[in-house]
This record gives sequence, C-alpha cells and structure tokens, in this order.
Amino acid sequence: MFVLHTGIGWEDLPQELGFGSGMTCWRRLQHWIEAGVFDQLHQILLARLNAANRIDWTRAAMDGSHIDAKKGAPEQGHRRSTGPSPAPSTT
Repeated sequence: MFVLHTGIGWEDLPQELGFGSGMTCWRRLQHWIEAGVFDQLHQILLARLNAANRIDWTRAAMDGSHIDAKKGAPEQGHRRSTGPSPAPSTT
C-alpha cells in the first residue's frame, strides 16, 4: 500500500519498513492478484456494506465496457435512414 499510495518505485521501498525488498513485495502482490485475493476482498466488502445498508445505490453506475461482445450475435435488420435521400448520380 505504501508504494501504491506514495507512487514510489518498488525498488525504492525503504528497507526500514521491514517488508523485505521491493521486488519481494512486488512478487507477493502479483501472487495475490493472480490468486484473486483483491477480487474476493472486493466482493466481501460489497456484501458486508450492502448488508449493513451502507451503500447508496442511487449513486451507482453501470458500465459494460469491460465485457466482451459475443461473436456471432444475430445481426439486426436493415435500418431505414431518417436523413435526406442521396442525390441521384449524374454519371
């Protein structure tokens, strides 16, 4: 959290903090990410906050930009243009 909060590089992590080298901390963070620790933590926090009525859902927003579009989805029918018709060709 210190590196993420301060923005310093992992290699600049002060040894006085007692967490080991910056590379060791970075590897641990990567292992936690790969193991889904932060996704699980997020789900647990959301569930507990929701159970305690501490989430204001009126301020929530939906965003599907991270969801892949399904390939082979049925195409929609041809839409008629509501704009003016193109001019006839003169050639």
